[in-house]
This record gives sequence, structure tokens and C-alpha cells, in this order.
Amino acid sequence: MDVTPTKGADQLRQYIERIERLEEEKKALMSDIKDIFSEAKASGFDPKTMRQIIRIRAMDEEVLAEQETLLDTYREALGLR
Repeated sequence: MDVTPTKGADQLRQYIERIERLEEEKKALMSDIKDIFSEAKASGFDPKTMRQIIRIRAMDEEVLAEQETLLDTYREALGLR
């Protein structure tokens, strides 16, 4: 009986191990990010607003402009200006 893994099984194991390593790195990075938000909060900054700014900065400029226009339109329609 042949007990050596097939090429496919070997390749699958390599993919799984790479993903597991990246998941561990991701967990460490998420912990670091959490620590930074805690530091910022201790300095008087609002983490929720910081997260929103980070999302905005990551957006495409055209998409952001369109979203801001819609938001302004809705605010005006609701008398929130």
C-alpha cells in the first residue's frame, strides 16, 4: 500500500498551511490595530469617527463624490441643513 501523499494532497496541504499562517498574521495585525485605536481614544480621539475617515480615504474619489452628493440631497430633503 502506497502511503506517500499524492501531488494534489501535497498541494492542498501547502495552500492550507499558507492560509493558516496568514490568518495568524491577520490576527496579530488586528490586535495591533485595536491597540492603536485604544491609544487614540486615550488621547481624546473618537475611534468610531477614525474608522469612518479610514473608510472614506479608501474610497474611489468618484464614488465618494457621488455618495456625498446623495447625502447632501437627502439632508436637504429632510431639512437637516
